[in-house]
Amino acid sequence: MANLRDVRLRMRAIEQTLQVTKAMKLISTAKLRKGRKMLMDTEPYFKRIKKSMFDIFSGTSTINSDFFRRKNPPNSPHTAIVVINSDKGLAGGYNANIFRQVNDLCTRVKNPALVLVGSIGFRYFTHSTHVILENFSFHSQIPTVEHAGEIAEYLVSQYLWGMFDDIHIVYTYMFNAIKMVPVEWQIMPLNMEQIQKELTEIGLAKREGLRFEYLPSVEAVFDVLVPQYIKGVVYGALVEAYASEQNARMTAMDEASKSAEDMLDELRISYNRARQAGITQEMSEIIGGSSAL
Repeated sequence: MANLRDVRLRMRAIEQTLQVTKAMKLISTAKLRKGRKMLMDTEPYFKRIKKSMFDIFSGTSTINSDFFRRKNPPNSPHTAIVVINSDKGLAGGYNANIFRQVNDLCTRVKNPALVLVGSIGFRYFTHSTHVILENFSFHSQIPTVEHAGEIAEYLVSQYLWGMFDDIHIVYTYMFNAIKMVPVEWQIMPLNMEQIQKELTEIGLAKREGLRFEYLPSVEAVFDVLVPQYIKGVVYGALVEAYASEQNARMTAMDEASKSAEDMLDELRISYNRARQAGITQEMSEIIGGSSAL
């Protein structure tokens, strides 16, 4: 009977684990929906910022802006890599895929230095040979425009001060519920051809037939828009990464729940077999005792 007791205890432990994995799956599903809604609510504003930048650029013969030029500062990191990962685990290969992408990028750029968003990435890269410029750790895991603004302000100020002359951002993009891929792209210096391509894809690249006068100057207005654009890029990356993380965790918890249910089925069979064997043995002993009498 000791074997039966052990099986019952193991079944109870797995049932408790199953309750946790199912609850985490439901929570991740709700957070995924919330994250996608957050992006949809703010996307029109940042698209308009991008559109305004393009209109100024395409309607002006020359723009003398530091945001188009590499600084090439001496004795300082040349390439900043913004790494967006998670604060929690239990998300399958979500973080490992990001780390692999970052390590690969670091071999392809000059003097890489990391700007980390997420505590797991900070713990991982602290034990690596990579230079860490800054680590952003927010108490609330849900990304906000304020969080993006804090990161963007740091990036823009350090870029203008000459701390680095390139900024790349690495995060996970969720194409659909099945396909999530780590992506990286350069956000500074500005690449207006890339911005035009993005606007063309959403039908906003065509210039309006109006002529605008920019005061106090074209450069001044443009330089005000760029930090807002960077904030929009960072916020979009934060929300995409957040949605991808929740989707990865939801998938991982679903797989864990299925594995737990399979283990429970096997244990129930083992329990019933052991119980039946015990009953059969008891009956045999009773019959044997009766025959002896």
